[in-house]
Amino acid sequence: MSNFPSNSPIQKLEKAAHRVTEGVGSIWSLIIHTVLFVGAFCLVFFGIPLDRVLLVLTTILSLEAIYLAIFIQMSVNRNTLAISDAQKEIEEIADDVEGIAEDVEEIAEDVEEIADDVEGIQEDMQEIQEDVEEIADDVEGIQKDVEEIQEDVEEIQEDIEEIEKDVDEIQEDIEDIEEDSTEDQKIEAKEAHAITAIQTILTQLQREIEQLKK
Repeated sequence: MSNFPSNSPIQKLEKAAHRVTEGVGSIWSLIIHTVLFVGAFCLVFFGIPLDRVLLVLTTILSLEAIYLAIFIQMSVNRNTLAISDAQKEIEEIADDVEGIAEDVEEIAEDVEEIADDVEGIQEDMQEIQEDVEEIADDVEGIQKDVEEIQEDVEEIQEDIEEIEKDVDEIQEDIEDIEEDSTEDQKIEAKEAHAITAIQTILTQLQREIEQLKK
C-alpha cells in the first residue's frame, strides 16, 4: 500500500506506528497509563511539588497526544488507501459480474435458439419420414403397375403368337387354293387384303408392346 520499499526505514516506521496505534486501543494500554498516572501523583508523597509533577505529566501527555494523533492519522491514511483499493477491486468485480451476467443472458438466448432449431429439425425429420412413407407407397404402386403391364405384355404376346398361327394357316389355305384353282382372283385379292390387315394389326400390337416396355 505504501510507495516505499518494504525494507526501507520509512516502511518500518509505518509498521511500528501501526502496531503502536493498535496497542493504544488495548486493555494493556489502559493498565499501563493508569499505573503511570497513579505513580506520577505518588511522587508528591516523596517531596516533589505537585506543580512540577503536573507540569511534567502535562508535557508528557501533550507529546503523547501529538504522536498518537500522528499515528492515528497514519493508520487512517493507511486504511483509506486500503479502502480505496478495495473499492477499485469491488468495482472491477462488479464489472466482471455484469460481464458474466451479459454472457449468461447471451448463453440463455443461444440455448433458446438451439432449442428452436432442434424443434425445427424434429419437424423436418417427421416430414421427411412422412415423405419416405409416401414414396414407399408410390414405389409399391409402381411395382404393381409394372407387374400388371408385364402380364398385359405376356397376354399380348400370346395373342400375337395365336394371330401368327392363324396367319400361317391362312397362308397355307391360300396356297392350297392357288394350287387347286387359278380362276378365282377375287378370292385371292380378298385373302391378300385380309393378310395385309392382319399384318397391320400385328405391327400396331408390337408398337404397343414396345411402348409398354419403356
